[in-house]
Amino acid sequence: MKTMNLERKLIWAILPFCIFALSCDKNNKVNFLSVADDVKLGRDVDEQIRNTPAEYPILPKADYPIAYGHMERIFNDILVSDKVVYKTEFPWEVKIIQRDDVLNAFCTPGGFVYVYTGLIKYLDSEDHLAGIMGHEIAHADLRHTSRQLTQTYGYDILIKVVLGNDANSLVTIASGLKDLTYSRSFESESDAKSVEYLSGTNYQCNGAAGFFEKLEADPNTSGPRPPQWLSTHPSPENRIRDINTKAQTVGCNTTPLNPMSYQEFKNSLP
Repeated sequence: MKTMNLERKLIWAILPFCIFALSCDKNNKVNFLSVADDVKLGRDVDEQIRNTPAEYPILPKADYPIAYGHMERIFNDILVSDKVVYKTEFPWEVKIIQRDDVLNAFCTPGGFVYVYTGLIKYLDSEDHLAGIMGHEIAHADLRHTSRQLTQTYGYDILIKVVLGNDANSLVTIASGLKDLTYSRSFESESDAKSVEYLSGTNYQCNGAAGFFEKLEADPNTSGPRPPQWLSTHPSPENRIRDINTKAQTVGCNTTPLNPMSYQEFKNSLP
């Protein structure tokens, strides 16, 4: 009997470590959804977004090939980085949402990224857009989105959605994804990863800082404004400092690229 009790104690002692090991991903982070779950959830949410044009008016690629050519060129330049750990496992797609009054970008699990025309037109250079896109790619690649959704909705709900057993929750998740609030640590990690991703490109590796610098300096409150959480969590001032510090630590290029093609990109939008 004592032997049996000892065995039980040992099982209960090592069980948390077994669960931890089984649920750790390639980033050494705990995620109770599998990578396949991320991809399935991302595809399902992407389909729901495409089927909700009133909320998400996605710019048709066939009608705007020049705009998508620029967007996909920037997107793919970032994805070649050897720092992107799920570059082959995730499908990785980028879409443009036609809303000039919205200053935002967001992603689903599995690497579906959406960028609003309001953000593209607001930015001054391709470096800055590349920095923001690197940030969104990082949220997917670090699996922040599925981890944050698990915290927000609960594992039971998400797994039902993945299995196709909760259509109502899928609608709710898709509708709320653009306003999903990440933790301070998730935002900081994605800012740092954006620098690392861009360090392997010709872009200014601290490009994301340019966006926050403009937010800090821009007195125009009548134009498109970012979601409140984007401008304050963490504050733009802290994000600028941390992004630039990361760039110095990495020792990557901080000279602006800012090609004329970015104005061509903006001109190609409706």
